[in-house]
Amino acid sequence: MTKKDDVFERFRDSFGKMNGRFHVLEQRVPVELQLEYFKYSERMRKNNTKMTDDKYNAYVQSLSNDTLSLEHKKHILSALAISNEVRAYRLLEGYVQHPDPDIQNWAYMALMESRISIESELLEEKQIYISTGLGGRGEKLRFYILIIASGKEPFQEYQRQTLEREFAYYLPTKDCEIERLTIYDAYVELVLLMPVKKDIKAIIEQAITECNQYGNFVSNQITITNVKELSATEVAEIIDSVHGSKTDQASH
Repeated sequence: MTKKDDVFERFRDSFGKMNGRFHVLEQRVPVELQLEYFKYSERMRKNNTKMTDDKYNAYVQSLSNDTLSLEHKKHILSALAISNEVRAYRLLEGYVQHPDPDIQNWAYMALMESRISIESELLEEKQIYISTGLGGRGEKLRFYILIIASGKEPFQEYQRQTLEREFAYYLPTKDCEIERLTIYDAYVELVLLMPVKKDIKAIIEQAITECNQYGNFVSNQITITNVKELSATEVAEIIDSVHGSKTDQASH
């Protein structure tokens, strides 16, 4: 692994100890922006006042005003999110269908916060919010996985077919959904949706073990992240570090 093994064990265990309903941010929102949003929301909560009908109507008008500054719209979206009102949630729900492109990620965050706030009040069950850079769906998180060849030579055709066949068969048996499986000359990119309580490290390692029954052509050095998809340059650097020598830049 390119990360310490216990990172993924702690990651899985943290969810295993939680009792409640999971909410996963589905959109891919950069982690830096998520942190900015939460800090902004926390500041607003300290001065939060009840949303009156006049204020709500003003928000409705403002969000449809193309001349309004993005900063002002960010403020409105956050104000709606922390209001704990169903009408505010519905307004946010409608807005994210056609948001201003420059603040669509902010709108996604506001909608999720609004939903959690309302359900926390209406339901007795604990609400647990999960957000990562790659997002997810339902109670599944999205992961990017880089798998490389054990040697420097490109995959042979039978090896490519083995990779496709084994991953397509094995991963669904663990309730994982393959969104993308791309096989390049000497490495594989896998984008996967996986239940939050599953052991991703063990599952990917077992899939590789299944493939390696046909010749040990896949390296056990794998990279797993839920922050972002790696660039071609980052992929090339990882391959170089594993094989110990400079290679041509990986290309997508």
